[in-house]
Amino acid sequence: MISWTHITQFGDVTVTLLAAFAIAAWLYIEGERRLALWWSGLFAAGLGIVVATKMAFIGWGIGIRSLDFTGFSGHAMRAMAVIPVLCYLMLQKAPRALRLAGVLFGFAGAALVGLSRLPLHAHSVSEVAAGAVLGAAVSIAFIGIAATSLRKDVFNPLRIALSVLVLLPAPYVQPAPTQEWLTDVSLFFSGRDKPFMRTGYREAAPAEPSRPEVRSRS
Repeated sequence: MISWTHITQFGDVTVTLLAAFAIAAWLYIEGERRLALWWSGLFAAGLGIVVATKMAFIGWGIGIRSLDFTGFSGHAMRAMAVIPVLCYLMLQKAPRALRLAGVLFGFAGAALVGLSRLPLHAHSVSEVAAGAVLGAAVSIAFIGIAATSLRKDVFNPLRIALSVLVLLPAPYVQPAPTQEWLTDVSLFFSGRDKPFMRTGYREAAPAEPSRPEVRSRS
């Protein structure tokens, strides 16, 4: 039976980064180098915002206390950025109505990935919502650019199928320890011995909080 843990893995950095790379590589191989650069830049920008907000809280305690916000959800952002774009590219030669339905299906699936972070107590509602909006902005921006410049004859079923296959083993992939990595980097740059904690943040920012139990991997 599929659990929330299985669903959330579709947004793990191990899966989504590989899928994002597959999209960029496919576009580049097909001669769509401008679109490959646009996709890479948009996705990298989204990742950068996620990392920056997480590091700001871990190292300096910067967040929005009233919203229980300590950083954008990486799972929600990456899923919203990658899955709709994969659906759009897969349906390049399909009728417009089917292509639109496919993209909407991609957004629905990505939203489910973001939603999975809540019962797993990995993020607050504000963090999931912010991540989803950011990821949607990435995918919508790319689809808007691709809609006016992507060649219809660029479609290659085999390469797209291989890109989609990247997502199939997602429920069984070992999660990447991204939160631990971010914590180490944040402490290095902030000069602190211990990171700020969500538990202390919800109540009152402690003068010297203890190292948190890491619940979110990205």
